[in-house]
Amino acid sequence: MLAIRELLHRYCTPQTVEILMLHGTMVAGKALEVCGHLEVDGDTRKLVLEAAYLHDIGVCRTDAPDIGCHGTEPYIRHGVIGREILEAEAFPLHALICERHTGVGLTVADIVGQRLPLPQRDMTPHSLAERIICYSDLFFSKNPRRLEQEKSVEKVRHGLAAFGPDKVAIFDGWLKQFVA
Repeated sequence: MLAIRELLHRYCTPQTVEILMLHGTMVAGKALEVCGHLEVDGDTRKLVLEAAYLHDIGVCRTDAPDIGCHGTEPYIRHGVIGREILEAEAFPLHALICERHTGVGLTVADIVGQRLPLPQRDMTPHSLAERIICYSDLFFSKNPRRLEQEKSVEKVRHGLAAFGPDKVAIFDGWLKQFVA
């Protein structure tokens, strides 16, 4: 955990590091429950645990003052930025998790249709580790007042419904796979 904290400190303000560590703790708890349910192997479990803390590293370059980030990039770009950072740090699998963890993932159609300031490429989770982090992250906010509050399944569904029934269907599929 010390190496993760040191990596976060290289890019983020102390306030942001503390928020990301607590958010990571919450996401890691949920993700490790899924790993236990699925009986995933040790390598995947290690990747999931590390990625739970690193998946939001890209916020450091965004304009998100509530979490101590005073960059110039729009928040929606934090996944792409995180990928760039972690690829430069030689963490290619963690980097893909960063890019693919927004909502239930972003398709090219989502990016084009919503006119998002993102590269036009598939950013949906492909690997099991990517899906576990994406799923687990949906339950927790980085809002400093709600870091330790887990959202209900219905609240997650409601949030995703704003982006279409297909997003809710993806979440429901994960719910069946990861919990049932």
